[in-house]
Amino acid sequence: MATAHITSDINDIANIVIMPGDPLRAKYIAEHFLTDVKLVNSVRNMLAYTGYYKDKLVTIFPSGMGLASIGIYAYELYKFYNVDTIIRVGSCGSYQENLDLFDVILVDESWSDSNFAKIYCGVDTNVSIGSYEINSKIKEVANKINKKVHIGNIYCSECFYSLLDTDSTLIKEKNCLGVEMESYALFHIASSLNKKASTVLTVSNSFVTGRETTAKQREQGFNDMILLVLESII
Repeated sequence: MATAHITSDINDIANIVIMPGDPLRAKYIAEHFLTDVKLVNSVRNMLAYTGYYKDKLVTIFPSGMGLASIGIYAYELYKFYNVDTIIRVGSCGSYQENLDLFDVILVDESWSDSNFAKIYCGVDTNVSIGSYEINSKIKEVANKINKKVHIGNIYCSECFYSLLDTDSTLIKEKNCLGVEMESYALFHIASSLNKKASTVLTVSNSFVTGRETTAKQREQGFNDMILLVLESII
């Protein structure tokens, strides 16, 4: 089995995929949390790994940045590799004063001004929703291990740099906790293919305080989020 962007054998991809944005974060997760690890993809340096977390087989597959990039990898994994669940583990910028660096967010709804869903499947909507089943399991595990998780909406932007000096009205109307660039597409693709998807984020910068993490911290400093998600899949 091979697609335009993935050269893995179908048996090399687990039915549950953990999806960071950064290929180096995928490498870090595989090397520090998994055993019996195998490199299963390197096309375009999108380094993906399959291994065991405890006794659970899992694939760590990066998405790259933005709706278009995650749209490619999520679709191909769901459609051609029998993947049932993708959990995005990413970073976000915070809009809320009560959110500090490294706080963890579980996304209920992803709101966006993007036309991705309309172009992808003809649905003209500003919202996409994560899997209730997967989110419920993550909440349950967070309570069990006493990990504080903020639960709410996120704004999903199509543009990292904008020349406009105004925020989307959706941010305030939907009380979005922060902003990232992938969940809206992931949720829509999962829904259209009758699959499951969830997004867990770590605050990497604050638009309130101006504080931000370093590139190295974003690559290797999100262990609380990673452990929460890995514990949830078992």
